[in-house]
Amino acid sequence: MHPASTDRRRSLTRAGALWAGLVLASVALAALFHLAGFPAALLLGPMLAGIVFGVRGAPIRVPALGFQASQALIGCLVAHAVNASIAATLLEDGFLILAVVGVTVVAASLTGWILTRIRLLPGTTAAWGSSPGGASAMVTMAEEFGADPRLVAFMQYVRVACVALTASVVARFLAVGDGAAPGAGMEPAPLTVLGTLAVAAGGAWLGLRLRIPAGAMIGPLVIGATLHATGLAGMALPSWLLALAYAGIGWSVGLRFTPATVRATLFALPGVLVATFGLIALCGLWAWGLTFLLPIDLLTAYLATSPGGLDSVAIIAVGSHADVSFVLAVQTLRLLVVLITGPLVAKWISRSVRDAAR
Repeated sequence: MHPASTDRRRSLTRAGALWAGLVLASVALAALFHLAGFPAALLLGPMLAGIVFGVRGAPIRVPALGFQASQALIGCLVAHAVNASIAATLLEDGFLILAVVGVTVVAASLTGWILTRIRLLPGTTAAWGSSPGGASAMVTMAEEFGADPRLVAFMQYVRVACVALTASVVARFLAVGDGAAPGAGMEPAPLTVLGTLAVAAGGAWLGLRLRIPAGAMIGPLVIGATLHATGLAGMALPSWLLALAYAGIGWSVGLRFTPATVRATLFALPGVLVATFGLIALCGLWAWGLTFLLPIDLLTAYLATSPGGLDSVAIIAVGSHADVSFVLAVQTLRLLVVLITGPLVAKWISRSVRDAAR
């Protein structure tokens, strides 16, 4: 047998064994979270298992198409819970919501400036890594300004993981639901499933084609919510397919924590975690204040103001029976504001630090 064929077969066998181990670990952790009553257990289990496998050097990754497919299915899931009130919310309380989003962006910018000035990470990495959203855009642009894109990605996904974990813990104690996965126990009709899959595929293609932020999720969400709200079509997916979508999101986040990146940031990890949880706490404080200004519960306000992880927060919002329309209104606005201001703020921090060092 040709040596190259033998090596390829061994590589495929090893990858298969690693995926099998990752699936088993994910199922076990998800079961534990479910028994403990945590919303989005099917997201948290795979994410934590992915972090463990990634840190231990497992050379497996979720393909880009798999991640986009997972986002598209989550978009259809959320579309079932979203109604026309999302537009009404933005129109009625737009200025207040924008102020809340602005506080998050300003706090994140200040964090990035401080971390950059104290040189916790090399170059201008912290300026880009501290942005509360728009991870892909930040990573892409970071290298042009002397930042290490691997470290920027690490900071971004540490934030996403921390937001998902803390939001799930908060939802565990504030939610009135039973912590079951959204859609669990439902057996949708085959035609409904096929229609939902068509919306997922078409919406994701359109969202990516138009270069919409998080287009693979936003496209199906907008189209699905419109069809569902007008009664033209129902949005429903079988539980096993939703479980795969949850796992795809969780694995995509967890497997990004590679040994090389962890080693490069190990000395800075305490500072990054302090900054991340400080930002989460500040957003939580604003969420508490928001309950005095708007007729919403604390869980809805907390999920709405969480700094990032649109897909993860959406999953938790649906699973915990929060006001999904309000959460999505604030989270979508935050993402748009970050994508517009994030690069400008990061560039300003980078230049101001370089000028101060001269």
